[in-house]
Amino acid sequence: MSILSSLSPRAVAAPESGIVEVINYARGREGLIPLWAGEGDLPSPDFVNRATSEALMAGETFYTWQRGIPELRQALADYYQRHFAVSLSTDHFYVTGSGMHAIMLAVQAVTSPGDEMIYLSPTWPNIIAAIEIAGAHAVGLPLDFTGGRWSLDIDKLDAVITPKTKSLFINTPSNPTGWTATTEDLKAILALARKRGLWIIADEIYARYYYGGAVRAPSFLDIMEEGDRIIFANSFSKNWSMTGWRVGWLVAPPEIGQVIENLVQYSNSGVAQFMQRGAVVALNEGDEFVEANIRRAHQSRDILCDALIATNRVETLKPDGALYAFLKVDGVTDSRRAALDIVDKIGVALAPGSAFGKGGELFLRACFLRDPAQIEEAAGRLADYINRI
Repeated sequence: MSILSSLSPRAVAAPESGIVEVINYARGREGLIPLWAGEGDLPSPDFVNRATSEALMAGETFYTWQRGIPELRQALADYYQRHFAVSLSTDHFYVTGSGMHAIMLAVQAVTSPGDEMIYLSPTWPNIIAAIEIAGAHAVGLPLDFTGGRWSLDIDKLDAVITPKTKSLFINTPSNPTGWTATTEDLKAILALARKRGLWIIADEIYARYYYGGAVRAPSFLDIMEEGDRIIFANSFSKNWSMTGWRVGWLVAPPEIGQVIENLVQYSNSGVAQFMQRGAVVALNEGDEFVEANIRRAHQSRDILCDALIATNRVETLKPDGALYAFLKVDGVTDSRRAALDIVDKIGVALAPGSAFGKGGELFLRACFLRDPAQIEEAAGRLADYINRI
């Protein structure tokens, strides 16, 4: 018996990330413009780093609250009051070791082995893996793509629900497509979930990155009622340039609080307290920083998309939300091979659409949360490459 064959089949079946493959292939190359991962180029802000360092030096290095320190849970409640106009007690908030950890806990909380969870595809590949590793079955429903724009057909969503379906995973604004549910979309999804008795895991990590004229994207928080079965996953990574910190949170009904606390205990046993101090300051003092990040992303989105659309060989429209241009390029039939070729030929690193599941195979994803001048350079290189293939 080989070493691999003696391992858990679920663990062995977990696929290599197609995004990470490109990162490993391209990392360290001179002159590379890295648009591969979902992060910006700014480091964490000084005021967050300072608060964290002070807490670390003050000795806040012991075991801490499994649900998160009280100050951070209160800061989250205040944040939601400011930006989502909802009054939620601190009993709704649970601090996790990243947005990915939040998603894993939510999946574990609502599914059992053999259950089905429906997700909208293309999607971040970690979602699919988290569902499958938990022992559930990930069922992808491709979004419709017409004229460069993505949309959800609610009747198609209804049609893929089976007696084994226990939950819906809804990421809006979406990684990688930028699809952003309207309030009417959310009402239809919620009505369907209520009718079928399903949980919703709402990944609203990109809610603030919205270019549709409002300060944030529509949210299930705008329409839900007490008793609705919704768990929200979120992260400090994108808004406050804290990707490497691995701190996130869940918003969930207090009735399941002990379940979530137990899952935290048996996974990472809580986030370091000194890091939570930095997260408190990010929420309480970071609105201006987040708004500047959003403006930067908006400007860079326009630079990148305008340049590539002008080639007349890229089928896409400017996304309504999130941080990504998802590009269907004439002549690209193998996005993995194209992503590696683009690294070699022009020194720009993109994520292959094949990494994002059904419906993404012919696309390439570019993250535009970077210096607009760098995005302009990347856009020029990409336009030249596209015009040559």
